[in-house]
Parts: sequence; structure tokens; C-alpha cells
Amino acid sequence: MIREAIEYIVDLGNTRKEMIDGQVYTTQRMHLVPEAVATSILVRSLSGLVEYLQSDFDTEDPLMIHVVSPTEVVVFDTLNRDFNRNVLIKATAMIPAISFDRWYDAEDFNIKLQSVFVKNEDRDVMLKVVGNIKEEAVNTVGDDGVSQSVVAKTGVASVGNVLVPNPVLLKPYRTFVEVDQPASDFIFRMKSGPSCALFEADGGAWKVQAMKNIKEYLQVALVKEFETGKLVIIA
Repeated sequence: MIREAIEYIVDLGNTRKEMIDGQVYTTQRMHLVPEAVATSILVRSLSGLVEYLQSDFDTEDPLMIHVVSPTEVVVFDTLNRDFNRNVLIKATAMIPAISFDRWYDAEDFNIKLQSVFVKNEDRDVMLKVVGNIKEEAVNTVGDDGVSQSVVAKTGVASVGNVLVPNPVLLKPYRTFVEVDQPASDFIFRMKSGPSCALFEADGGAWKVQAMKNIKEYLQVALVKEFETGKLVIIA
């Protein structure tokens, strides 16, 4: 079909074609018109992605779900004649801002712990340490290279040395809120100021777990579509 179309176009003008060493050449340059691809829809949640796929709004053809990262999922169809794909919809997670490997003053760090981390035991211990540290005692920090101790309020009117937990197992909001936030190890450090910082210490393993959680969520939410062969998922 494509060959016939080219020959038809050639015959319309003064273009001449010749066979040289088994290859077809023309006397004028010809340009390929690419097949159009769709403009993708952007949603901010996995539930929005699920609703779209359940609607069969654009197509009933088989589709592939690609969990690209802990914060991005795309859905596309099969290759067209130009070996391009229609990316029909993309989900991008809205996550709160937090910078690791950065020092925060005690008050800002306290707020971050409460607003961008899922409540768990280690988070609550850190809140007690950071919330009770004495401002005038910041120079009495003890450090053996791994654990630290600071002078903090330990009662209504008493102060004492409190061991700073290290490492700590925390669950910051780093992926879609519909799935469980992966827990990972962090190095918790304090210095004069007082200032606090968290340093990631799991080598990025949380990303693999987050993508697995997304995949499992979609497999459950779209179980009927997977059973009929309409959807394929990779992560």
C-alpha cells in the first residue's frame, strides 16, 4: 500500500524514479508524513487513572500500564506504523516538599516531622527529642560518631541527657497517597543551633517497594480489566 502511494505521488509531478544497484531512487526529495499521536491526559491520583481505564472512554483496545517511578504512571497503546505510541493518560503524584541532606532549625524540623511523615514509633521518639531540647544546652551535644546525646527536658522541671535515635525507620510521603508509604532507614543528626537533618540510608530501595505497592494497588482496583486481557502492567 505504501509503495503504491509513493508511485502515485511520483507520477503526479516531474519526479523520476530509477533503480540503481537494487535500490529505488527519485530525482526529488520526498518527506514522510508521521502518523498523529494523542495528547495525553494528566491526573494527580491513582484513583483518577483507574476511573479513566474503567470508562473505556477513548478505546477498548488492549493497553499497557507502566509504573515509571514512585511518582509517575503512564498508560499507552500498541506501536503505530511509525513505531510510536499513544500515551493516553499520565498520573503524577502530588507529594509534600521535604529536602533530605539539609539542616533545619528545631522548630521547622518539628513541623516537617508532623506534616510530611506517617506516624510511627521512631517519628514519635524524634518529636520528643526535638521538641524538648534546651536552647541553651546546644553546646553540650555528645557524639561518638554514630549515636548522639543532647541535654533535653525529661520532666516537668528536670533536664537530662537524652539519646538521639540512630538510625531511624521513617515513612515520609514520597509516593501516591492511595498506597502504603514505604519505610526506610535514615541517619538522624543534630548540631549546634540547634539544627537537625535526615540523611537517606537505604540506597534507594524504598523506590522499588513504592513501585511494587502501586502495581499491586492497580491490579486490585482493575482486576476485571486484567482478567479480560484488556490491560498489561509493568513496573
